[in-house]
Amino acid sequence: MTRDVARREVRVVRGREYPVLYNPMWGVLGDRTSGPPGTYYRSSSQSVNYFWNTFDQVLLRPAIMDSLSELKILDSDGQESLLTPNGLPDTTKGSDHLPLFFRLDW
Repeated sequence: MTRDVARREVRVVRGREYPVLYNPMWGVLGDRTSGPPGTYYRSSSQSVNYFWNTFDQVLLRPAIMDSLSELKILDSDGQESLLTPNGLPDTTKGSDHLPLFFRLDW
């Protein structure tokens, strides 16, 4: 969801209006960002495995989406890394999900 799409504020499905939300998480995903490529990593032997996932999301109403000034996936608590030496979430130091940080400037 881009800001331009979210600015519509509603979408019509089968004649009924539904409010839309802005999901800024798209901007922090993948290996071309400064942080981890997702918030959750799972390696399985299933035929379909996406490895990195982003189950943890920040969703904003269009009315406040321009107030978002910072968003990142945290890989440290400020003193200790939350990642293993291989760059995966370290479940011995925290959760299997990496935390999110976001700031809204009013």
